[in-house]
Amino acid sequence: MPHEPRQPRRRQLLFAAAGLTTGLAPALGLPAARTPTPVQSRGPFYPDRLPLDRDNDLTRRMPKGNAADGVARGEITDLAGRVLTTEGAPLEGALVEIWQCDANGRYLHTGDRGGAPRDPGFQGYGRTRTDSDGGYRFRTIKPVPYPGRAPHIHIAVTAADGRQFVTQVYVEGAPENPGDFLRRRLPPAERAAVTVPFHPAADAPGLLAAHFDIVLG
Repeated sequence: MPHEPRQPRRRQLLFAAAGLTTGLAPALGLPAARTPTPVQSRGPFYPDRLPLDRDNDLTRRMPKGNAADGVARGEITDLAGRVLTTEGAPLEGALVEIWQCDANGRYLHTGDRGGAPRDPGFQGYGRTRTDSDGGYRFRTIKPVPYPGRAPHIHIAVTAADGRQFVTQVYVEGAPENPGDFLRRRLPPAERAAVTVPFHPAADAPGLLAAHFDIVLG
């Protein structure tokens, strides 16, 4: 029988070392490789006029000095996560933006002509920058459905090197999920990657919490 050609010893050692490093990465505390987060549509309702108040708390609007304009309607939620590379390294200083409809299903956009009035207490849009660990955090509301769409939050990331990325995050268990045309286009594994539970916050009674890591390819 013909013999398989023998690889040079140096190449054998390199392959063995690569396999050893991959296998030992979790044990050594090295970052694990991650699958990029699926890209989703920016949608038609990115605010065409940004609010004066653009911080990471969308549940309170403060347009006049320090006088709050009220608290948003809906289930108040802490949305947090990290922005990472596919190698698992954190991306510091990335700009993270979110926007979503209010509890009445209305966006902060002149083209949204829904029948219900806009919630004056909901900011509709927020932004923040990631910390040294790649972390971001927003206080917002649990998203609600509107005709044709399952509950979702739009998220855009602009990395410090200029790379731009947009996706949407969905609510695990929402009955509207199977009928959402954008979510349905994703393969099952990618649908799972952008769908997260919104559960009671462990450290804040009465609030919800959701965790969503964003991996830039």
